Amino acid sequence: MTITKKSNKQKIIFKEKPETQTTVKNILNPLMQKWFSKKFKSFSLPQLYAVNEIHARKNVLVSAPTGATKTLTAFMAILNELTDSAMKNCLEDKIYCVYISPLKALNRDIQKNLIEPLQEIEEIHGKSLGIRVMTRTGDTTQAEKTKMLKTPPHILITTPESLAILLSSIKFKEHLKEVQWMIIDEIHALADNKRGVHLNLSVERVDYFSSHLCRIGLSATVAPLEEIAKYLVGVNGECQVINVQHIKKNDIKVISPVKDFINITHEQMHEKLYQLIDKLIQKHKSTLIFTNTRAATERVVDHLKTKFPKSYNSENIGAHHGSLSAEHRTNLEHQLKLGNMKVAVCSTSLELGIDIGSIDLVICLGSPKSVARALQRIGRAGHQLNSVTKGRIIVLDRDDLVECAVLVKSALEKKIDKIHIPKNALDVLAQQIFGMALDQVWEEKELFKLIKKTYCYSELKRTEFEEILAYLAGEFVSLQERYVYAKIWRKEGKIGKRGRLSRVIYMTNIGTIPDQTGVKVKVGTVIVGSIDEMFLEKLKRGDIFVLGGNCYEFRHARGMVANVRSAIARPPTVPSWISEMLPLSFDLAMEISKFRRLIYEKFVSFENKNKKISQKELKKTTEINKKEIIKFVHDYLYLDNNSAEAIYQYFSEQYRYVKEIPNDKLILVENYKNQNGNKQIIFHTLFGRRVNDVLSRSIAYAIGKSKHKDVEIGINDNGFYLGVSKEVSLGKSLQLIKSNEVRNLMELAIEDSEVLKRRFRHCAGRAMMILRNYMGKKKKVGRQQVSSMILLSAVKRISKDFSILKEARREVLEDQMDIDNAKLIFEKIEKGDIKIKEIETDIPSPFAFKISLQGVMDIVKMEDRMQFLQRMHQMVMVKIALKEGKKQGKGKNIVNGSNNVKDNSGKINFDYQEEWKKQELKQFEEKDEELEELKIQILNLKRVPMFAKNEIVKLVQDNKSVRSDVIQELKKRKSYIKKTWPKKLREIVLEKIKEY
Repeated sequence: MTITKKSNKQKIIFKEKPETQTTVKNILNPLMQKWFSKKFKSFSLPQLYAVNEIHARKNVLVSAPTGATKTLTAFMAILNELTDSAMKNCLEDKIYCVYISPLKALNRDIQKNLIEPLQEIEEIHGKSLGIRVMTRTGDTTQAEKTKMLKTPPHILITTPESLAILLSSIKFKEHLKEVQWMIIDEIHALADNKRGVHLNLSVERVDYFSSHLCRIGLSATVAPLEEIAKYLVGVNGECQVINVQHIKKNDIKVISPVKDFINITHEQMHEKLYQLIDKLIQKHKSTLIFTNTRAATERVVDHLKTKFPKSYNSENIGAHHGSLSAEHRTNLEHQLKLGNMKVAVCSTSLELGIDIGSIDLVICLGSPKSVARALQRIGRAGHQLNSVTKGRIIVLDRDDLVECAVLVKSALEKKIDKIHIPKNALDVLAQQIFGMALDQVWEEKELFKLIKKTYCYSELKRTEFEEILAYLAGEFVSLQERYVYAKIWRKEGKIGKRGRLSRVIYMTNIGTIPDQTGVKVKVGTVIVGSIDEMFLEKLKRGDIFVLGGNCYEFRHARGMVANVRSAIARPPTVPSWISEMLPLSFDLAMEISKFRRLIYEKFVSFENKNKKISQKELKKTTEINKKEIIKFVHDYLYLDNNSAEAIYQYFSEQYRYVKEIPNDKLILVENYKNQNGNKQIIFHTLFGRRVNDVLSRSIAYAIGKSKHKDVEIGINDNGFYLGVSKEVSLGKSLQLIKSNEVRNLMELAIEDSEVLKRRFRHCAGRAMMILRNYMGKKKKVGRQQVSSMILLSAVKRISKDFSILKEARREVLEDQMDIDNAKLIFEKIEKGDIKIKEIETDIPSPFAFKISLQGVMDIVKMEDRMQFLQRMHQMVMVKIALKEGKKQGKGKNIVNGSNNVKDNSGKINFDYQEEWKKQELKQFEEKDEELEELKIQILNLKRVPMFAKNEIVKLVQDNKSVRSDVIQELKKRKSYIKKTWPKKLREIVLEKIKEY
């Protein structure tokens, strides 16, 4: 039985029942039956669903967790036909199947895992079958390429970029004309970015000249499956969807090293965290730990080695992330698979299905930020089909506890976040049309028809297609004057390749992943450090950020240099870690907001009931109400009592303080004014950072233009704040912006932003307006950026909607931000489905702590950070006590040493600026002490000449006039420094010399 969902001409079929074991077995030839019976007891559920459909040459999407035999499911029917042809001596020298994955490492695994079964089959058969499996990636040698061209593999394993190169290769593309099967592995990891858009067109190109292409998509847990199926087969295709996402049993829990998140020191939290991690690791044979940043990955490995030297060393624990060499990562993967590694720690690099053997436990430190990502990560545990997927998410604060508890509930209830697939990416379209023009002369109508068949371009307008052709044909004189020449000819409704070098230019510049490099930060002519380009994208003029412990105000960027000035006694507005942080998915954010509303309704209901009872009965009733809410939290979120009570306490404090809990139907706007009269307006918009980026920028731009004043912005997943002077009113600003105007407003807001300038360079590179490689020379990223700024000015004069500029705006607003869901929020505000309530507060409310204090959080040490939050919490509790008429110590400061005290009138004075100055002063004092200690350590160094010691002192002081010969000598002696120098000194010196 099947369920059919029709959309226009397209037919997506969800297969509801599997075939029997006998039915699938009967599909296989006798040799394959013998091999399978010898290797496995029975067919897995994905195989029972899908093998028959693939055998019948139907397009199939298989969605199943890691270790659910997806890969063998895809290849089973293909190997059956190839072995059958080989035994009948009719196996031809052509490519029958192309397997594509996003990772080279995954390709290496698949080649190994295919060759091994083929060898086992040949052993049973008694002689060679001659079935060839080869890999073609950027790492393939010229000798291997030549061999492959002469004798093509029957199964080609490749990446999206290499497939595109092969499609435009004069000789090799002939081998692709009879491809019968196309397998796309980890399709969910490709579909949500421009690599996937590029692949979407490449697959359609293969389908164009092959007689019938059977498309097979393999995906981890993802939603909606209908959309992934459409992505796989195009607008007119049919697809059988095999949904066995929940075939494996899950054991997923949220845990914390402490019961009380507030009344604990940093040292205690840190100690208990690593004790908990160690305890979990020791209970399991192998553990994989996910952090959300590369820095955190290295930190966790270092702390475990330091705290438990008898348990962890370089032989049984290792870090895995993108900044490490491919050789290091491959070796760690191999050691994991062999069972030699007790624990591996990674950021995101092991999320995809690289074969790393059997993992017993996955630990997520902090929120994975989406249900799909959580299931993907935790799915790495229990790699075998019948094993339990075991994961523990460790949380260290109350916001994370709520977020992760709702995440786990959604995971267990199969509520998966929706994937975002980019549409109408005009830069990728330009690159692909250039490549297609190398193949043959095309009728424009025929080319447009082919492109429209793909899901990613099904909504492409004819005018947009014409604009890309005009650009590629060199119809803009001003671009030719800037060395952007025609790449195709266009005449009488036809197009074709232009110029002798066009094929070389295309082949050496193909791909969608932009070049990245570090950005130097300068005060005047002095380099003070560097930041990554992703971080620069987040900056706008006037933003303040921390670098090397000092605050700087961003002024502008030229090429790969950011010009700043010192910002003494001013708190940061952009956290330094923001470029690495994963954004909370909109769907999960709405689930958390819904949970907030349910709790809020219970508090309101109980309070209304309590108005009718006497003061004597109130205490008893309040305790009963508390127990009821804790039970609700426990049952609703599947939590233990301690966690449920912690959530109750958090929500209770928020409600008692302001009588409101922001939720999916209520945006709370807090107005906080400091003693200087400057306002910080906090918007509780729990919609995820991508949506909040749109909401905050649109409001800030509108206010900035109308009042001619700069507006300071701080954003996180739970909301944002705007910092303004006292005469500006923002309370109803969300209601002033109409949903049908928000896109135009945002296009104006980002027009001169760094993010648009950088994304234009990326898009220009993909569209080959900027050539990253030309005549054997590689153009540095800095020169690319300078070229892109010149081109940006030129295309703006041609048209503000020039195709590649329009694509840069689309990428910023739709892919990096989430303008569609932001528009949905504005629509709900207009309809009254979301209410807005504005309140005045003396101190930010508990839910606002992390939003309002981002600046302080970035520069102070973790221990000071926790003390700061404790002071904030205690001030709120005193304020609640004053409201509820409870007694407080007369004239007593809330916290010893705090600048924020209760005055004689009972009013609590909290000043963010004063708190910031105090923290900054403390940091300066600590830096002075640290520098003196380092100087002593430098003077005590052995086997280092005095002149070199003086230069090393200058190095740690950030003096840029350090002698180059000393720097070179330090680089040569890195291994000696690591072994013999004091830890703090060696860490600083080794980090500093990287800047030279």
